Amino acid sequence: MSDDSFIREVNEEVRQDRYKTLWRQYGAFIVGAVALIILAAAAYVAYDYWSTSRANRSGDEFARALELAEEGNNTEALAVLEELEDSGYGSYPVLARMRAASIQAESGNIDEAVANLDAVMEDSSAPGVIREIARLRAGLLLVDHGSYADVAARVEALTSVGNPMRHTAREALALAAWKEGERDNALTLFGEIADDPEAPADARQRAEMMSELISGSGSESG
Repeated sequence: MSDDSFIREVNEEVRQDRYKTLWRQYGAFIVGAVALIILAAAAYVAYDYWSTSRANRSGDEFARALELAEEGNNTEALAVLEELEDSGYGSYPVLARMRAASIQAESGNIDEAVANLDAVMEDSSAPGVIREIARLRAGLLLVDHGSYADVAARVEALTSVGNPMRHTAREALALAAWKEGERDNALTLFGEIADDPEAPADARQRAEMMSELISGSGSESG
């Protein structure tokens, strides 16, 4: 045997002895770590399956509620949506409240619709944009079915510069003000819409038309 071959043999023996020593010292820890990794992977797969199954069931129920409402079966649709509010998974409880509010508003049950929208608005777990949409929808319903204070309590927070919903929020406030005879307040709000270059063209046109109408009608409300 050559010197190189002998040295390789010795090195191999040394490595094997080291591996055996390490295994004797840390083998139990290595086995435990591997077991934990396997268990964690199994738990993740199980949770993912459970989560997906619940989401799919909630999605199916939400679709069923939409079909019932489309067919005019509002009572049944609301029952399904109410169940989703209590036991739905993920974002479906919030979506169920929003859809229930639409059905209730269309049926003339404004108080119930506003209550559902308020619940979404106050739900800190709901996405911010959904909460703002709920604010706006509640405010718009209350233009015809509430006071200026009711509308302001929902939409005033949306009127700040930079908020993409500010134009509609200001319009709701302006209409509520005009309804209560607050002429100057209504003109100011409509003026903010008309002067905002980022406002949609149709919103600016409505604001200009309402401003002319209010100015031409003196102190009388519409």
